Amino acid sequence: MAGGVPGYYHQQNAGKRNLCIDLRAEGAAGLIHRLVMQADILIENYRPDVMGRLGLDFETLHAVNPRLIMLSISGFGHGGPESHRPAYAPIVHAEAGLMDRQARRGGIPHRDLPLSVADTNASLHGLVGVLAAVIQRERTGLGQHVDIAMIDATVATDDQIHYDLEDSEATGPLPNDTWETGAGPILVSADFRYLWKLLVSEIGLEDPVGPDASLEEKIRLRRERVGEFLSGLADWQQVEAAMSRMNLAWGQVRNAATMTEQPTVRARGAIVQIDDRAGGTRPVTQSPYRFSGAASGVRGPAPHRGEHNVDVLREWLDMPLADIEALSDARVLLRDDAALD
Repeated sequence: MAGGVPGYYHQQNAGKRNLCIDLRAEGAAGLIHRLVMQADILIENYRPDVMGRLGLDFETLHAVNPRLIMLSISGFGHGGPESHRPAYAPIVHAEAGLMDRQARRGGIPHRDLPLSVADTNASLHGLVGVLAAVIQRERTGLGQHVDIAMIDATVATDDQIHYDLEDSEATGPLPNDTWETGAGPILVSADFRYLWKLLVSEIGLEDPVGPDASLEEKIRLRRERVGEFLSGLADWQQVEAAMSRMNLAWGQVRNAATMTEQPTVRARGAIVQIDDRAGGTRPVTQSPYRFSGAASGVRGPAPHRGEHNVDVLREWLDMPLADIEALSDARVLLRDDAALD
């Protein structure tokens, strides 16, 4: 927490403006309708029945602004047998088979993934759907409703699911190995048999296996020899030289706390320091887009709740300050104390 802003909220909302409306308050739906008249796109992630109960379903808003594109992201989508279920990313990780696959392949107990795969996939697929709807609106003049289910997006983005659906995991590549070097752990993206072949042909490792060794002993002895060689690489320069000589894809197993030290992340400015609203700075991930003819990047810190109530309503609706204050007094508009400073 810095400047009244939690870290996760800061990460997700840096550079945005915040207009905060209590959607259950009397008069809130009318205010939303006025904003919708000016809007291109509306994104919501309630359960499918909520927007209708608030008087903000797509049919109602489409009548207000026929060009509106509305993106709805929910766990199980609209109109299905599980549409009523609440869902967060870990629920979808479980339902989509990711947790089971992780446990099965890793030989570990069932546990959640260390990042919100389902949230990220749904948001990115939602963006693709919205952009497609924008292109179609240019042709037809009409907006539309884009319904994204987190479980659909996760299944669609799962590039390993065919192994499970067809019971064919044995046809897939061998798993990547992680090895300890003298500089630290690395992951090598290569079948062990190919790695061994390169170590013999390019590095000159001698085969420790005798002519009468069994297959199990051959594998054990060769893996031990590879481990000895890699552990003898004393620093990252030696690791880089060996991997480059074999032309192998590899990666340093990093702690994410050191990500600002990753050479490409540092060179491309993928993590930047921005105002923490408390007299200092804090890190945030930068936009990954590098356009040849446009600028892209974080514009500023994350907003406090309701910080831009006045700015947005005056800009979008040309609303008089007295009317905005009346909405605040009626608790239609909400604002954190920090936004008053």
